[in-house]
Amino acid sequence: MEQRISLVTLGVADVARARAFYERLGWRGQEVEETVFFQAGGLALVLWGRAKLADDAGVDDPGGGFGGLTLAQNVRSRDEVDDLLATAAAAGAEVTRPARETFYGGYAGCFADPDGHVWEIAWNPGFPLGPDGTITVPDFGA
Repeated sequence: MEQRISLVTLGVADVARARAFYERLGWRGQEVEETVFFQAGGLALVLWGRAKLADDAGVDDPGGGFGGLTLAQNVRSRDEVDDLLATAAAAGAEVTRPARETFYGGYAGCFADPDGHVWEIAWNPGFPLGPDGTITVPDFGA
């Protein structure tokens, strides 16, 4: 298996509501057959009905809440962390962890979208960002 991710699909209770939330964050998507696709760098973030996603994956849906997964966006500065958390809150997100210093020398905070999907917004000086926003995992000397 190649070491890459092509799409991240979020199961949502209401596709229109979820799309409106992400568009309030400044994202622009395309809807096809009740599924919304957002280009997100080299991959796509997809919104699809939660029940349909569970059925398609062949799993039972325990029904909302934290699913043991967080999404993250690294940014270029501490100020950008604060700005994005404020934008998310204004768009209807719940800030689940206000921004603070991290154990790795960075600065980060978290929010949950209207369906409970958790996003971490982080400034991490150890993970440089390219001009297009891609991260480079550093050599940890393993």
